[in-house]
Amino acid sequence: MGGPRGTLRRREEQLAYLMVLPAVLVVLGVVLFPVIYNIWMSFHNLTLANLTKGASFVGIRNYLKVIRDPDFVQSLLITVGYSFSAAMMSVAAGLAAALILNVRLPFRNLFRASFLFPYIAPLISVVYIWKWIFDPQAGVANWILMETGLISAPIDWLTDGRMALPMVILFQGWRYFPFAMLLILARLQAIPQDLYDAAAVDGAGKFHRLLHIALPELRYVLGVVFLLRFVWTFNKFDDVFLLTSGAGNTKVLPILTYRYAIGTGQLGLGAACAMFLSITLVAFILVYQLRVLKWER
Repeated sequence: MGGPRGTLRRREEQLAYLMVLPAVLVVLGVVLFPVIYNIWMSFHNLTLANLTKGASFVGIRNYLKVIRDPDFVQSLLITVGYSFSAAMMSVAAGLAAALILNVRLPFRNLFRASFLFPYIAPLISVVYIWKWIFDPQAGVANWILMETGLISAPIDWLTDGRMALPMVILFQGWRYFPFAMLLILARLQAIPQDLYDAAAVDGAGKFHRLLHIALPELRYVLGVVFLLRFVWTFNKFDDVFLLTSGAGNTKVLPILTYRYAIGTGQLGLGAACAMFLSITLVAFILVYQLRVLKWER
């Protein structure tokens, strides 16, 4: 296209590319480059000792070492179960909270703000409060249970092999249910009131209106929220590390990756473990989207 109009259009296109360029550079530098570098590390014998001297190519040897490690299989099973349980708990608690806050109550906005506390509070503060409550010697939980006669000896909530993993799951469900609550509540308030009124006229009670109107309208939101929480929990390192440091059957894959890379200095093994984590998540997302969400076109 010639003439002034064509020149103006080309200038607008060039300006658009220039405006997008900073975001592209950020994505390349912050996201794409670390991914490529991690893939490169996973195929090399890279350690903290030879980090500046160069590393030799070892092919898939790092991947084979990770697979043959008994801790890897155990960590993978723990991570899948822990992520699924924590995501389900977050969604269930978020749904319950959203249903409560969707009703006209006095001081409803105050309740909404208070429900957000676990999500907006600094992680380090929340973790230390939990560690104080569930301290085996001076914790409030053990004191209450022993005073009421429910237990006769203190429980090591965060280090015992039977209790640590359920406590981490409970922490994840409690801390992140406000995220699910906000998304579910937004969708609940978008449901037309006419649907509830028509169902009430036909004789449907509150439970049937919830079962046949609210939940079908929420199915995609619930599905997406569960997927997001599962992926984020699967990748979570800081929560578990600060709470238990991987003790008591809580050595999830991110902690195992950390111990490979930092604990033993085997950066190549840590990168290979991280690749397994990524591959597992990608496979789960594809299967979940095709089999569970089943997006309508």
